[in-house]
Amino acid sequence: MKIYDIIVIGAGRASNLARNAGEAGKKVAIIEQSKFGGTCPNRGCVPSKLLIGYAEVARSIKESSRHFIDAKINSIDVEKIFEDTNNYIGTIDPAYRGRFNENVDTYTGTASFVSNYIVEINGKKITAPKIVIATGTRPIEAAHEKAWTSDDIFPLVGEVPKSITIVGSGFIACELANFFDAVGIETKLLVRSQSILKNEDEDISKIFKKEFVSHVDVAFDTSIQNIEYKDNYFNLTLENKAGEVSSHVSEALLYATGRIPNTDTLKLENTDIKVNKKGFITRDKYFLTDVEGIYVVGDASGEHMLQHAAAAEVNHVQKTLLQEKKEIFSFKYMPHAVFTHPEIASVGFTEQEARGKGIEYVSISKGWNASAKAMSMRLKYPRTKLIINPETYEILGCHLIGPGSATMMHQVLSIMHIDNDIRHLKEMLYIHPALSEALLPAAVKAVGEVQKSIYEKF
Repeated sequence: MKIYDIIVIGAGRASNLARNAGEAGKKVAIIEQSKFGGTCPNRGCVPSKLLIGYAEVARSIKESSRHFIDAKINSIDVEKIFEDTNNYIGTIDPAYRGRFNENVDTYTGTASFVSNYIVEINGKKITAPKIVIATGTRPIEAAHEKAWTSDDIFPLVGEVPKSITIVGSGFIACELANFFDAVGIETKLLVRSQSILKNEDEDISKIFKKEFVSHVDVAFDTSIQNIEYKDNYFNLTLENKAGEVSSHVSEALLYATGRIPNTDTLKLENTDIKVNKKGFITRDKYFLTDVEGIYVVGDASGEHMLQHAAAAEVNHVQKTLLQEKKEIFSFKYMPHAVFTHPEIASVGFTEQEARGKGIEYVSISKGWNASAKAMSMRLKYPRTKLIINPETYEILGCHLIGPGSATMMHQVLSIMHIDNDIRHLKEMLYIHPALSEALLPAAVKAVGEVQKSIYEKF
């Protein structure tokens, strides 16, 4: 049985740890059951945003009339779009495998535990006193064997469909529906309730819903009652909450209804590692499982299922293992974005969360058109919503909707990370008339509302 200093199970963000440990002279084994690089660059964040880039160009042409420009799209080569995206995906696995020195052994296959510190891979047993589990998640299985999940899009095998039905109401469903619709593929999104992106702030969700359905065909309160696949088409029987039944036909059917952990392949029953009811591995504030020396990072813990969170967690565990810095790690704030049309960025509490927790707050909402750069986009819906602690001026939550929201959010995040006080956002100097200047009137209004609440107490 081969002995290593560190075993890494999962070659996504944790591949950085394996590489750096190898360069530090540690003997490392890294195991991946699919493609090295993990979900993000192979079948998640990166290729999906490559597709969104094409969608944004198509949308800008389709919406050019609001700028008094008469433009039209003569053709969209969707086959070339997917060929280009597939070519990019094809470079990821070899690029990641080529990052390791001679101290790192790479294994392709499914890892399973024989006991706490012994792992089996392809019939071979290996061991190490330190093990990092970074096995991520996978899409919930589609309801029909011919239907897709997001894993079937990246890379897309075969011809691009001329029509697609997507089931789901979260960010993956919305991003993919936006792309397919924007590039001219007949798209229908099925949502079981009246809510779409329900985890966003309630006011932002309302704006998003109004704008999104103006572009994408969305059937709310609708579910699939029967699926028949015949002659390369899905014949769907749909039913809404009113009991009305209808038929719909499309070449492709894609389910984007959530993700589940890959921990079921690890045979954790052979260890003292614990999982919760959903199968995610439990851990402490050091990212340690119930077994000393075994860590879990990224989506496998189910805590922050975002690539930037996984990268930060891996970096912290690396410091623990290579620099012997055993420190508690916690995120001050966890921002996220939805790269669709419209774009959304969010951090902190939504108003409904703050209200539900009984937190005292003031909230404001402000449009962007005080900025000439924002005015030039000729859009009415972009907004900033701020939720502020009336005692301390602390930003409890910030929610943006509009083009470039994810980029604009970083200005707010800087304030929150350094000295969380909305007054800094009000008092700082902005480049005029940059898009970020749209944050200024929101900050001014928020500070005014806090001061008003203070005066009302006296």
